[in-house]
Amino acid sequence: MDFEKSSLPEITVKAVIMGAVLSIILGAANMYFGLFAGMTISATIPAAVISMGLLRLFKKYNILENNVIKTAASAGESLAAGVIFTMPALVIMDFWDKFHYWPITIIALFGGLLGVLFTIPLRRSLIVEEKLKFPEGVAAAEVLESGYRGGSDIRYIVKSAIAGALFKVGASGLKIWGEIMEGAKAIGGTVAYFGSNLSPALLSVGYIVGLNTAILMFFGGAFNWLVAIPISSLLTEWGNYPQGHVLAGQAMSALDWSKKLWAEQTRYIGVGGMLIGGLWTIYKLRKSLFKGIIDGVRAYRKIATAGAPVVERTEKDFPMKWVLICIFASIVPIFLLYEHFVDKVSVSLPMAVVMVLTGFLFSAVAGYMAGLVGSSNNPISGVTIATVLLSAVLLVFLMGRTAAKGPASAVVIGGVVCCAAAIAGDVMQDLKTGQIVANTPWKLQVAEMIGTVSAAFVMAPVLMLLYKYGFKGHISGLDPSGLPKEGALAAPQANLIASVAKQVFSGNVPWTFVLIGVAVAAVVVIIDETLIRRGSSFRTPVMAVAIGIYLPLELETPILLGGIISYLVHSYQKRKNTAKEIVQEGDKRGLLLASGLITGEALMGVLIAIPIALKIPLALTKEPIGTLPGLILLMVVAVWLYKVALGPKKPVVKNN
Repeated sequence: MDFEKSSLPEITVKAVIMGAVLSIILGAANMYFGLFAGMTISATIPAAVISMGLLRLFKKYNILENNVIKTAASAGESLAAGVIFTMPALVIMDFWDKFHYWPITIIALFGGLLGVLFTIPLRRSLIVEEKLKFPEGVAAAEVLESGYRGGSDIRYIVKSAIAGALFKVGASGLKIWGEIMEGAKAIGGTVAYFGSNLSPALLSVGYIVGLNTAILMFFGGAFNWLVAIPISSLLTEWGNYPQGHVLAGQAMSALDWSKKLWAEQTRYIGVGGMLIGGLWTIYKLRKSLFKGIIDGVRAYRKIATAGAPVVERTEKDFPMKWVLICIFASIVPIFLLYEHFVDKVSVSLPMAVVMVLTGFLFSAVAGYMAGLVGSSNNPISGVTIATVLLSAVLLVFLMGRTAAKGPASAVVIGGVVCCAAAIAGDVMQDLKTGQIVANTPWKLQVAEMIGTVSAAFVMAPVLMLLYKYGFKGHISGLDPSGLPKEGALAAPQANLIASVAKQVFSGNVPWTFVLIGVAVAAVVVIIDETLIRRGSSFRTPVMAVAIGIYLPLELETPILLGGIISYLVHSYQKRKNTAKEIVQEGDKRGLLLASGLITGEALMGVLIAIPIALKIPLALTKEPIGTLPGLILLMVVAVWLYKVALGPKKPVVKNN
């Protein structure tokens, strides 16, 4: 098969143009979804399907060219995660009063390129030797190969994208129904809260990640909102609810009080959990990381040796000489930008070293984790928070607690590392797909760079547009009366990173809650290690629980529902002894449908921001008629997803 593909073109003009455009579109969509939901979903599958459909407009195309487009396109989504998890923090902490184009672009561009470059020496070890799963990469290869065997699955992603977009228009644009069904009740001196977002995209997230991860995230959220917040309301120095608690001159509602406790206290339990999760991940991967680096260097030495055997096309990486040159070329502009932030060479030089070392280490971690659990579940935010906390502590030592630019400087380091780590996970997924369909590795690495460069230049404008929604936890997310603004974006990671950076310098980090999170994470790690030794199929990865503790519970409820749908589908198929071909076809169709719902809702979220920025009213009524219409429609979408994921009723016949 490789011999047949050896003469096929890979990097073509149409591949470069289409990959760059799709990278921009998918990146913009994931910027909205990430700020809204606190997570991004791998664009590998949607990019594979969309690019396959577009290529059919041409007379000549091939599977290798298709994968190059998909590789470039998926870079935008990953880069979006690196930007939205960090850059809004500079506005939330009031260091910036608006988003600045060139600093964001430089961080995204060169941070993303470093993510590509750092993973090149690790490809051979992580993909060829470690035998990791790389779930999205393998699934994307199946989508591509089925398409060239006569598949027509693009219709699922198109239909569901339209449905997701219409759902978003009804809820956020026309405001026919409310997006969140939630409530809280005062019980003695404390509060009890429960809520659910009515988002098909979040339902789809749960379906994609599966029941195991969905349960862990919901458990983390339930622990915070149903246990930690009520206890905190009783025991903190603020006193019991509702004595003396006001907001904008009015007695604070039980709902607002529970959210205030979460924002200012209990979410730091999640911070402690993510810190332990990041460190534990690095510890678990220590042998593989060192082995990957050593094996990569040895491989390049063999290639450079005179008389060495010719390297096969499918084993040729981007040349190490140019890797080192490009790494140096990327570090220089980042250093100059950082020097602009801190104004002291004595500070910028050692922190630049920290930036490069942590960037490489966490890029390797992200690449390995992508192979274990996939890009969608990759704990990028956890390693970023660990980076910001470490950087802030070092900056306090170098600059002192009174340094005005100290917190922002820590966030900039976190931004570079986050962009690098996010891209690194995506690179490894795409290279796994390339290994299966027989692409040339260095051409995919170049395609990833093309996608990164293309998306980097639009990250700042999209952020400027989305800022019109406002951010929760910041004055931009409040209406003139000081109450939370309808439709404000949660931006949970950015809020957390801003808080961590500022509080390290002020000395006001709520360490009690952080330490509780450390203890909870330690217990979860022990449970997970016990399950591993027993060979259990159910696992308790600490990052899933920690992220669940940190995120609002209303986001995790539909994720749990999606996970339940995934479980019910596979349980039904197992009971009915469904043919393997039908199960695989159903899995693929369900994945495509879920990806389309996410893509459609996210893209419409970006488009709706345009009339908001232009102050053009879209709402049909002053107030939504309630949440019941949204709940009914969400149930309809859930049934639709369930039926599609069951697969065709008749055996699948493939054309060879």
